[in-house]
Amino acid sequence: MPVSLTVWAIEGIPEIAAGDDLALIIGDCAGDSLRDGDILAVTSKVVSKAEGRFVVAEDREQAITDETVRVVASRSHPGGVTRIVENRLGIVAAAAGVDSSNTPAGTVLLLPTDPDASADRIRSALESRFALRLGVIITDTLGRPWREGQTDVAIGASGVRVIDDLRGTTDSEGRRLDVTAPAVGDEIAGAADLVKRKSAGLPVAVVRGLAHLLAVDSPGARSIVRPAATDMFRLGTDEAYNLGFEAGRNARKPG
Repeated sequence: MPVSLTVWAIEGIPEIAAGDDLALIIGDCAGDSLRDGDILAVTSKVVSKAEGRFVVAEDREQAITDETVRVVASRSHPGGVTRIVENRLGIVAAAAGVDSSNTPAGTVLLLPTDPDASADRIRSALESRFALRLGVIITDTLGRPWREGQTDVAIGASGVRVIDDLRGTTDSEGRRLDVTAPAVGDEIAGAADLVKRKSAGLPVAVVRGLAHLLAVDSPGARSIVRPAATDMFRLGTDEAYNLGFEAGRNARKPG
C-alpha cells in the first residue's frame, strides 16, 4: 500500500522565553489539527530557550570549549577558526552546537541537557491533553562528511522509532537484507525542515503518515550516535595524519 506523507508547520508560536511551557504553547497553536499517529518535529532552539539553556559568554569560543569532549577537526580561515567537535551529548558538530544567533547580547544558547527527555516531556503532555498517540522529534542542524550544506537531524526523540531496522527481512527479489537500517528519525527531521525553514519563525512541524513508526518503548535519538568502536572517521584528515606521523616518529626513537 502506498504511503502518503503530509508535512506542515504549526503557525503562531511566539518567541519562547526561559520557563515557558513549550508543550502548552504547541498545543494551543496546534488546536484540534493533531491526529492520532502524528509526529511533531520541534527545533532544538525553542526547547533550549524554554529550558533556560542560556549562558553568559562574551566569547562564544570559550562556551564551545566548555561543551567540547573531543576535538575532531579544526581549521583556520579568514573569519576565524571552525572547530568540529564531539559535545557532551556525543554529537559531532561544528561549534559543539553552541548558538549565538537570536540570543540576548552577551549570551549564547546551548543544546538541551537531555533532548530525549525533553521530547518525552512534550509528548507526554500533548498525548495527555489531546488523548492521542504521538511521536516527538527534537531537531538540530548538522553538516555531513563528504557533502556540502547542512540538514536537520534528530537529536532527541520520544514515542517514535529513529532507526527502522530492516535487517533480516528480504527485498522485492527475495534477497536477505543484512545492513539496511534507515535512520528514519533523521529523515523525519529533514522533511520537517523543508516546511519550518530557517528564518520563518516556524519552529514546529507536524509529520503525518508515519504512524507505523510510533513505539512508546523505542530508544531515543541518543541511540543513533555511532559508538567509538565502529566510528571509522573519528578524526579529520589533517588530525589523523599528524597523529600517525607522531606515532611513527615515536616508534623510530631509540628505546
